[in-house]
Amino acid sequence: MDRTAVEVPGISEMLKRARIPLSPAVRANGFLFVSGTPPIDLETGDFVTGDIGRQTEQCLICLRHILETAGSSLAKVCKVVIYASDPAMYGRINEVYARYFTEAPPARSFVPVKAWPLPFDLEIECVALA
Repeated sequence: MDRTAVEVPGISEMLKRARIPLSPAVRANGFLFVSGTPPIDLETGDFVTGDIGRQTEQCLICLRHILETAGSSLAKVCKVVIYASDPAMYGRINEVYARYFTEAPPARSFVPVKAWPLPFDLEIECVALA
């Protein structure tokens, strides 16, 4: 089995500093598995907080950055899972999400979660073709 962790500038360093034991993405057998990606400011490594629209936008910017760093793209995404701390945010998250997946959107799940031990309300993970 071919399995390679992908180093992602701006994200891998933040994970190491925070001592979070995960890879932003792993390439295996023609697929790219992207970890749950919170709204990280790629320049500072800080979390983007506040408005859920802004958090969603930043999650998707990060997701695109991870995919492109690994040689994939949003167009190659097959499955998305969105984790949100409040199901009432569903409509606003969809408004932003729809701007990123306009043609033949990928399969998707939306999972409400209680909360994270960090200051954000949203994570997005995906599986894409590598």
